[in-house]
Amino acid sequence: MERKSRNEKTRKWRARRVRTVRAVAGGERPRVTVYRSNKHIYAQIIDPADGRTIGAVSTRTAGVSAGKSAGNIEAARIVGVALAALAREKKIDSVVFNRNGFLYHGRVKALAEAAREAGLKF
Repeated sequence: MERKSRNEKTRKWRARRVRTVRAVAGGERPRVTVYRSNKHIYAQIIDPADGRTIGAVSTRTAGVSAGKSAGNIEAARIVGVALAALAREKKIDSVVFNRNGFLYHGRVKALAEAAREAGLKF
């Protein structure tokens, strides 16, 4: 059961998140789920069979240096490249992209495009 939201913006985001998760769930390919906060961006690869996290990368991960600011497009590109490297390491070549209710522009788009350029297919 979803929690009650204190404001309209959070309620709308939760509704978008549920719709996008419903659209990508149930497949046989692993899914990449993205979460962005004001300061950081997080991405994880989730196994579709049992819902366990295979691997995760964020701007807070050691070895993924985002420079001065971790909340910008350049940091999202670095996370996208690191995510593709993690997927190669785990022998995953094709995934489903779950934007988790966030609009596909800015940092979310930069992460996705960088992962595609680094060899991840979705």
